[in-house]
Amino acid sequence: MKIEKPQNILLIMPYGSVGGMERLAETFYENYRKMGHTVKAVKIIGLENDIINFGQDELVLSKKDFAAYSILGRLFFYLQIPFLLRRIIRKQKIETSIAFGDMANCFSAITMTTERKVASLHSMKSLEFLNTAGISRFFKWSTRHTYKRFDKVVAISNTVKMDLIHNCKYQFNNLQTIYNPHNINGIVEKSKESFSHKESFVHTDFILFLGRLGVVKAPWHLIKAFALIERDFPGLDLIIVGDGDARVERFTKDLVTHLNLQDRVLFVGRKNNPYKYLAKAKCLALSSFYEGTPNVIVEAMSLNIPIITTNCTDGILEMMVGQVKEERDGLLITETGIITPNILKDNVNAIPKDFNFTSEDEKYAEGLKLILNPDMNNSFRNTDKGKLLEKYDIKNVLNEYLT
Repeated sequence: MKIEKPQNILLIMPYGSVGGMERLAETFYENYRKMGHTVKAVKIIGLENDIINFGQDELVLSKKDFAAYSILGRLFFYLQIPFLLRRIIRKQKIETSIAFGDMANCFSAITMTTERKVASLHSMKSLEFLNTAGISRFFKWSTRHTYKRFDKVVAISNTVKMDLIHNCKYQFNNLQTIYNPHNINGIVEKSKESFSHKESFVHTDFILFLGRLGVVKAPWHLIKAFALIERDFPGLDLIIVGDGDARVERFTKDLVTHLNLQDRVLFVGRKNNPYKYLAKAKCLALSSFYEGTPNVIVEAMSLNIPIITTNCTDGILEMMVGQVKEERDGLLITETGIITPNILKDNVNAIPKDFNFTSEDEKYAEGLKLILNPDMNNSFRNTDKGKLLEKYDIKNVLNEYLT
């Protein structure tokens, strides 16, 4: 599949943090430019400490985070966004705009501009829409009414697509599954970067959490499971790379203090190059309530790092499994790692009210012990993952967005 004529492309994203969507937008930006396209990138919110940046091609709608607005101020800014995007699209003579996630999608849909419009959906909408906050209700309404204005709406897995159709009553015929692209060679090269003397902690054995600290990621589940095994692995740490929801950060750090694990659980914040951390990890650990198809799983597979994750969506099986090799007391053992049972509860938008342990924590701890077993850990590292990675070929995926 080849795009003959270079285009003027606009990428639209909510933030410039180190989350999966932002790293995805960065991948689009770098590789579309290599393909000869002219690319501009819009951040709805752009902050001084952003990890993902686009140099002279970056356009920022606000340098103030949403939390810094008053309620009326935020509402007024929401009303401005489509007009600001419209002005950019016209001034830059954009031929194709690609939006990443609900917020970017919704505002892109109502710019009333005529470029070829692409939206992308990255998680299970039926679960996210259980949130009754005002902006979530707007996202839900927009999915059912304004998404008809897109030429293409990309679901990043068949699971996300089927959820939209069957559980969200998506009724437009512009929906297509396209897996997220990944520059496998680029990930491998970045993973080779050396560490500074300030990062000496990386040279110990560690489990890695990599991603935005949000409620749906349920990092407390991983921390409590780690607490159940840490005495069996005295030289092992848990490193958490990423930041996010201040409430989640506060709760998880309080939990670590409560468990007296301050010397074993390290919060290192956002990192420009998370791949060098991933390449050194004993395993990647995800403990989410729900996901779409987490980019970090592909990144771990690219570096032959074993993965342990909750069965937070059927999209996990799409990504990690050619076949389930074994089921052991509720744990699925695959070529690439271990899938623990789903931990989804009724309220997926709530932080726990206490630090009590659950049966799900105990089951996840069982999975951690298995994946840290040297023989099993080595078997995950030595599995050929070529076929699993084929569907993420970067050039084919990027061209699919444009056709």
